[in-house]
Order: sequence, then structure tokens, then C-alpha cells
Amino acid sequence: MTELTLYSMPSSGNSYKARLLLSLLGIDYTHVGLEYETPALAKAHRDSELPLGKLPVLKLADGTGIPESNAILFYLAEGTNWLPDDPVQRAKVLAWMFWEQNQHEGVIAVRAALLTYASRAHLATPERLSELLDNGHAILQRMEDRLANHDWIAIDTPSIADISLYAYTHSAGRRGGFEMARFPAIARWLDRIAALPGHVGLDDIPA
Repeated sequence: MTELTLYSMPSSGNSYKARLLLSLLGIDYTHVGLEYETPALAKAHRDSELPLGKLPVLKLADGTGIPESNAILFYLAEGTNWLPDDPVQRAKVLAWMFWEQNQHEGVIAVRAALLTYASRAHLATPERLSELLDNGHAILQRMEDRLANHDWIAIDTPSIADISLYAYTHSAGRRGGFEMARFPAIARWLDRIAALPGHVGLDDIPA
């Protein structure tokens, strides 16, 4: 019996972050898939499995639930090469992770969601989609500028900042309709992450 249980929304990039890092670290866990607007998700809400009312949640052996994707990454990475001990280097990693949630996710992921989930289709007006497209390209350009001269997004080695930003960036073209050919440095970075031992894709859902 594994000690960790991950409650995750299989199609969500935020949930994918946790699954990806668990795989890269070689950590066994039990996966509970709760897709968007399903009876199983509603039951998890009723049973208080979701401390902040959203996915993903990492449940520890003692029953403690850790919500929020980037908080889960931070917890799992502690004591590993994915999170440096040096305070300055650690702050650089966290800065990009805060930026991911504050700037990146609210545009890149939102446009993909409007185009993916039927329940949000009514919000996908041409004006909203156009605005998200323009803002998303500006956000991706910021990443492109950083990665043009660096192999990794925050520090000189792969970190959880890379995992955090990879989750929605790697599917930004396919799911969000962003013009990823404009960003060759991002493409090289995506390839570097995909080549890491233990990498799994968004659609590689644990049994």
C-alpha cells in the first residue's frame, strides 16, 4: 500500500504537475482521478477530501491533505535536486512559480479551458479568446526571452519552476491555439523536459 494518495483532475495541467514530479522522482502513489463536473468529484467535495475545494490534493499517510499544485511540488521536492537549499536560488524558483499562478496560468490555461470544456463554451466569445491570445503570446514571449540564453527557467538546473510552467505551456498550442512556432527557445526547453528520465505525458494517467 502506498503512503501517498493524489486526488487529481486528469485533464488539468495543475494536476499534471503533481503527477509529473511524482514520476520524475520515482515515488509510488495511489491516484484518484476526479474529472471535471463528475459525481465522483462532487462526492470528494462532500467528504471534505478537497481542503480548499479544488484539485489537485496530495493526501499524506496521516490523512493530511496538501492542496494547490505548486504547494504540492514544493512539498515533494524538499530535500531533492528539484529545489535548491540556497536561499537565493530557492527564491528564484519560487518567483517563477508565483508568476506561473499569477500571470501565466490565468491566461494560457484559461484559453485552453474555454476551448476544451463544453460547460465553459458560452464564455468563449471571440473578444475574450482574442484578448487571451494576445496576452498569452506576450506571456510566452517573456519565457522565450529568458530561455533564449538559459537551459532552464529559474536556475542553472531543472527545478520545480520548470515543472510548474511546463504543465500548461507544453499543451498551449494544441489545446489553447497559441502560435508556438514563434517561440523556438520554449520548444527546445519543452524537449529537454520531455527527455528527462521518468517523464510522463498529460494523458499518461495512472491505473
